[in-house]
Amino acid sequence: MKAASKTVKTWENTRVQNLKRHKSGLYYARLFENGKDVWKPLKTKHFSVAEARIAEAQKEHRQHRKKEVAASSVKMTFQDAADLHSKQLSGRVDIKDSTRHYWKQILTALGKYWPELPASEIRKLTESDCREWATRFAKTASANRYNNSIAFLRHVFDVAIEQGIIHKNPAAKLERKPVRSKILELPSLQQFQAFVESIRGRHGRFSTHCADFTEGLAYTGCRKTEGGRIVWQDLNFKAGEILVKGDPTDRTKNGEVRRIPMIPSARALFERMRLERPDEDPTAPVFKVRECQKSMDRAAETIGMIRITHHDLRHFFATICIESGVDIPTVSRWLGHQDGGILAMKTYGHLRREHSQSQALKVSFKPSEAA
Repeated sequence: MKAASKTVKTWENTRVQNLKRHKSGLYYARLFENGKDVWKPLKTKHFSVAEARIAEAQKEHRQHRKKEVAASSVKMTFQDAADLHSKQLSGRVDIKDSTRHYWKQILTALGKYWPELPASEIRKLTESDCREWATRFAKTASANRYNNSIAFLRHVFDVAIEQGIIHKNPAAKLERKPVRSKILELPSLQQFQAFVESIRGRHGRFSTHCADFTEGLAYTGCRKTEGGRIVWQDLNFKAGEILVKGDPTDRTKNGEVRRIPMIPSARALFERMRLERPDEDPTAPVFKVRECQKSMDRAAETIGMIRITHHDLRHFFATICIESGVDIPTVSRWLGHQDGGILAMKTYGHLRREHSQSQALKVSFKPSEAA
């Protein structure tokens, strides 16, 4: 009879009141606001450190609550509402630090194109004000930045609605900008080899490391931050797999640890690097650099190739895999997508069609001469 699997609890109590340990091993302070739980990440897996930090977290929370009460007056400004929005995000465990930082960048950009916005009383802001800003901002901002700024505006106004300051969101009717898919311009295999050789051949202090990192991203499909955090013990040469964990706190972009196959080119790269550095600790990073855009730009210019970015190397990996006959759902899983291949189909679907058309030319209903 098969033994029942043990259920892992999401939260584990500690001997300190309101100090909880998440199943990931990280500690959180359990705070309260309007009868609801607010989880404050303490960003440590060590109990003693968490125990020292929880008192400060509770103090900061009380101070925020005092500010929140003051901000709930009729004189609430947009900045007051934005601060409340930021505080709400800080209590959510499903939002990464990078996302919180991005919203701060959005707020800064809003202040640049709408200088009077932060100090404006939120109840006096109108739909017309929002449209005037949108008209100015749309002329310079990318579609993604413009759409995300609209989303941020709506979120902040929603905070004011929740506080009973306004009853209608003045940014609700702003139209989003259509996002055009990026046309992929990638090098050929011959160009890529010349590209890597150019990076390696500059004989600078980090030239070899930059070339290795460039190849590593191209042969694994990892995002730049994921590739930079691969350590030696993540490489399973026997199983032919690479463990991709990403950020130790936020983990990978979609929050999932994944395993990807070590294709022959990746294996050759990693085996050569390990032979060159055989005594390094298993927890040491495989790659000595975490970005090399300047080296890539110089190499592309030197060999007359189009400029590509770290993320383009991820596209390059997917493209070569699909052209080699790997199906799109499989490539999608290797890339860490969780949509069953929808995004990959939008991005790389034309490759499958081209492959299908080339294969169709091989189909014949004519009797063979041998028959």
